[in-house]
Amino acid sequence: MRELPARILIVDDETEIADIVARYFRDDGFSVSIAAEGHEALRVALDERPDLIVLDLNLPGLHGSEILRRVRAVYDVPIIMLTSRVDEVDRVVGLEIGADDYVGKPFSPRELVARARTVLRRASRGHGNPSARERTVLTVGSLEIDAGAHEVRIGGTLIPLTPMEYRLLHALATNAGLALSRKQLLDQVSQDGDIYDRTLDRHVANLRRKIEDDPAHPHRIVTILGVGYKMPALG
Repeated sequence: MRELPARILIVDDETEIADIVARYFRDDGFSVSIAAEGHEALRVALDERPDLIVLDLNLPGLHGSEILRRVRAVYDVPIIMLTSRVDEVDRVVGLEIGADDYVGKPFSPRELVARARTVLRRASRGHGNPSARERTVLTVGSLEIDAGAHEVRIGGTLIPLTPMEYRLLHALATNAGLALSRKQLLDQVSQDGDIYDRTLDRHVANLRRKIEDDPAHPHRIVTILGVGYKMPALG
């Protein structure tokens, strides 16, 4: 059976840029949809469930960061963010809110396609082949991490996580009871330099908001002063 092409949603209100990028993706064998306004982009993303979204930050109607948040609350899709601001602060912000990669304008469409393929490969390694993947469930207290389905549940309730949050949680859970230094965590979760020491705390804080009963007094991810973080063995 012939494999279907990966589906890409390009979200950008600059129609000329969107059309050029779409042409490059189509020439490389992708199926492409385009949206130019925030609410339209959200509707298309949730209706079509693309395999990857190329998402501009500054959009009319709904900001790109809000689209990312709402889409990720429904399903885990790789997202590459676009922005006209190229300073490092903006890059860090983009990754902190859950983007898988970040591209500043102006950019090379050919490079964007290459980055998209890299992100899709990473996502494919994370999810595996649905028909053959191993259903390995890691349990720490009431926390369950299904590595085969790439899903996290607490007390049976599905918890939507970004790819980075999932990697952090999985690293801590597989080492439950052990204190991991910041360097050890970064070595385990960083892929292609997509996380930095100065943003690790932000990712942990975002993760705590999703999995802790009281994020101000965490019990699933505790801070070890002068070392890093630990997940207690009993969760």
